[in-house]
Amino acid sequence: MKLATLCYLRRGGKTLMLHRIKKSGDIHAGKWNGLGGKIESGETPEECVIREVREESGLTIVSPRLHGFLTFPSFAQEEDWYAFVFTARHFSGTLVDSTEGDLRWVDDQELFSLNLWEGDLIFLPWLEGDRFFSGKFVYWEGKLISHDVVFH
Repeated sequence: MKLATLCYLRRGGKTLMLHRIKKSGDIHAGKWNGLGGKIESGETPEECVIREVREESGLTIVSPRLHGFLTFPSFAQEEDWYAFVFTARHFSGTLVDSTEGDLRWVDDQELFSLNLWEGDLIFLPWLEGDRFFSGKFVYWEGKLISHDVVFH
């Protein structure tokens, strides 16, 4: 089981996205993702998302907002992944060259035309609401085969 964070930085009608094209063997190769990564021992989800965003982008986020929790059974090498999903609107710093891929501010109207995971097309609109969500996305050989959600 892996615990992780996922964060979407937003400003002026744009979202910072990471095009995963730099790491060989990356399960996300060619996909566009938010920023984030694995929670380290002893870290809270908030500490992790702040660290991961800084490592991947050079930006320091302030007061990330937790929107929900996603479950991905047997997502990578038959291992379950669980992700805390955040947005951040307040940050400082200068973008750096990421070792994970290419960073780009994408117009929010263009987000759904990117090469996203199928489940992202479903949960990204949930970030606009005020309800906390708990979603489950089941993939088989890279394809979404089912999903469900509970809103709180």
